[in-house]
Amino acid sequence: RSSYSCCYFVLPCCFFDFHGKYSRRQSKKTQYREYLDFVAQVGSVCGFHVEEDCLRIPSTKRVCLIGKNRTYPPTECAVIDKQITHYINNRQTCALVTCGRRVGFNHKDHSDVCKEAGSELPENETETAGAIWMPGFQPREKVEQIRNCASLPRDFVDDVVLKVANLLLTATPEKSRSNMHGGNMNTWNQGESLSLKEVAEHLNKETLKRLKSEYGGLQTLLKNNHQVFEVLNGRVHIRDWRREKPSRKTNPEVKRRLSAEAFKTCLCWFFIHHPDGCSLPSESCPYAHGTEELR
Repeated sequence: RSSYSCCYFVLPCCFFDFHGKYSRRQSKKTQYREYLDFVAQVGSVCGFHVEEDCLRIPSTKRVCLIGKNRTYPPTECAVIDKQITHYINNRQTCALVTCGRRVGFNHKDHSDVCKEAGSELPENETETAGAIWMPGFQPREKVEQIRNCASLPRDFVDDVVLKVANLLLTATPEKSRSNMHGGNMNTWNQGESLSLKEVAEHLNKETLKRLKSEYGGLQTLLKNNHQVFEVLNGRVHIRDWRREKPSRKTNPEVKRRLSAEAFKTCLCWFFIHHPDGCSLPSESCPYAHGTEELR
């Protein structure tokens, strides 16, 4: 309804109507096929020649619907807009009273549906069809809110990372890890592993409240900071970079180049904060041991 020149592509996935979950009306079709027909019906009522295609993607929901051409001239836009309003209101009425009078839908029935939707328009719909799209409609915000902990303030994230790391490091009073490195015996404290629940119990209420508003909460924040932490089976560990094994597969040239470009572009958290420093020597660590190494 935004403009006559509008075209659309839609990949139907979750089964929703205009006002809530889509209610099945035919048992002879699969739920997916019936829903695809419903979405195609919406496009047809809006005056499009609806085309169907199948994407080559690794998903069971890969049938897409495309509207590139209109079934009516620009001069009939006002009539079609009333038709759309009438169709939406009918769908709402059926949803409220669990109406079953509409039967299954096939692509060949598009014209009949359009005729039905455009007939017998009430006066109030005729007057307001072009004024609003549908009562109570709230479009998605222009700027989608990022809630994967990536937009949290840096100082807040750094504070949580430091608190959790200190908690893991002080969980074992004696240095628990030793490894031969460069011909010398180096003892490096990797700390203890704790469950996410145990870690959360040591954080204050304000921090937890802030994290709960993000998708994945504490776990997502710790996974985002993969330089410091490793989260496996619901338990948090300090990452030991001596144990990181290179991929067995040969990386493509582009990946090798990007990896080389990212080398020493961030400071090493362990070099700055860990009581034993970094477990790797400077030449082996992908992170910078001091600002003078930053690239």
